[in-house]
Amino acid sequence: MRYSQLFGKTLRQAPAEAESDNHRLLLRAGVYSYLPMGWRVVRRIEQIVREEMNLAGGQELHMPVIHPADLWDESGRREAFGETLFSLKDRRERQLVLGPTHEEVVVDLVRRTVQSYRDLPLMLYQIQTKLRDEARPRGGLLRVREFIMKDLYSFDADWDALDDSYDSMYAAYTNLFRRCGVPTVPVYADSGAIGGKDSQEFLFLTPIGEDTALICSECGYAANAEKAIFRKPAAIHEDPLPLETVSTPGIKTIDALAGFLSVPVAKTLKAVIYRTESGPVFVAIRGDMEVNETKLTNALKARHLTLMDDDDVRRAGLVAGSASPVGLTGIPVVADDAVPGSPNLIAGANQPDTHLRNVNYGRDWTATTVTDIALAQAGDCCGECSGELQEHRGIEMGHIFKLGTLYSEKMGAEFLDALGASRPCIMGCYGVGVDRILAAAIEANHDDDGIIWPREIAPFNVHLVALNLDRPGVREAAESVYAGLRANGVETLLDDREEAAGVKFKDADLLGMPLRLTVSPRTLERNAAEAKLRRSREQSDLPLNDVVAGIRALLG
Repeated sequence: MRYSQLFGKTLRQAPAEAESDNHRLLLRAGVYSYLPMGWRVVRRIEQIVREEMNLAGGQELHMPVIHPADLWDESGRREAFGETLFSLKDRRERQLVLGPTHEEVVVDLVRRTVQSYRDLPLMLYQIQTKLRDEARPRGGLLRVREFIMKDLYSFDADWDALDDSYDSMYAAYTNLFRRCGVPTVPVYADSGAIGGKDSQEFLFLTPIGEDTALICSECGYAANAEKAIFRKPAAIHEDPLPLETVSTPGIKTIDALAGFLSVPVAKTLKAVIYRTESGPVFVAIRGDMEVNETKLTNALKARHLTLMDDDDVRRAGLVAGSASPVGLTGIPVVADDAVPGSPNLIAGANQPDTHLRNVNYGRDWTATTVTDIALAQAGDCCGECSGELQEHRGIEMGHIFKLGTLYSEKMGAEFLDALGASRPCIMGCYGVGVDRILAAAIEANHDDDGIIWPREIAPFNVHLVALNLDRPGVREAAESVYAGLRANGVETLLDDREEAAGVKFKDADLLGMPLRLTVSPRTLERNAAEAKLRRSREQSDLPLNDVVAGIRALLG
């Protein structure tokens, strides 16, 4: 490719809307809308993904972007996805959706094809555009409404076989992220709208990440904050004391309450009021903990969970800032499992400026549900050992799920086993964001001058810079080197523009090919081309009659 013919221009300054290093560099390098340079990177990433999926036993296919809404009604996920799901009608008024993921479509495909256990196992995948109506698109390619994803679906005859499929995908993901130059950490995760038994995310740890991971400093246990288990601080054992009413004028928060009554926050009972599709829910948790809304949603089997504001709380018959489970009727109560063992707590009295001292679970109130709804936080004790959990931000690069029979039972994807009995397929699903790999590769591989592409996903292997093309022999030498590289399969970008050396070198650093090769009057005096790896400051001469061998030795 000749730079003079390349569609798209680099920018000298990053646009104001750039939110992160990868976003800034993508915009400056002219690839945000997938111009030719950026699209070459996408295709290389796709090829790495394809190679790893095929090696693990995957078969590539292609499924439709437009889905019949009936399939999503059949699985029950049309309502669960809510406004994230793009919906439309055709000219016959049939309801359709634009696919954010393809569990329904692939299950429909398999149930029409698989009959016997002899047809299993299956690992089917595609690399395709997905569409989600994200409420807050951000971060360049990190959260967008239209994105490229590899989604693979495994179908097995039993759970042991699913474990094998899952393990093979885990290994494949480890390999593909390494090859793309993106360091990742696998963490246990909540399955969210995809559903299923177990799942793990592969996170690229970075301060700009949207996800919060908690990683143990001792044993290495790692989980998304929504899923992390931890050891809750034990309550001090006390005999129950008589219930007392105390005046708390103007006190609305747990910290203010603890300070006013000179008690630790762990001696208070926090009230948090939510609304689900079924109505209000009263949540009670110890004051030193926060509610994990994912755990709460799962415990309630709710589709939607919204924190109620003070006006909503008042309309529900409760007093904001002093709501209490004591004497509460008509509203379901969910209590964190640390509450029953915590005696003599201070709770709201459901009267303005009033609280109750020495509130005890079982004597003074009970809950509809008692379960773990606490959010793990930095500094908490690891649930696997005695180490301390440390907080890290990260970008989700891939997610693997053990779906089990969640979809196959609902949608009738069954097979006949060796005894002739009908059984549902045991499923897994495995997603990778191709666009996110591109963004994270830049985030992980750049400096102040620009991108430093990992070799396997770089748009070109070599950026050939020709200087002073009007000087005798320079153009001819550059063209000869360019032709030799191309003939030997070394993909090369030739900068044949009539620009100053400083401009060309700056653009070479910004675009970030693994190796810069310079031909100029000075190098020709040495009968050489000057080679410089993008990751290094060192330069070396390669003889013009042996440039290809020299480049292959440098690139490895």
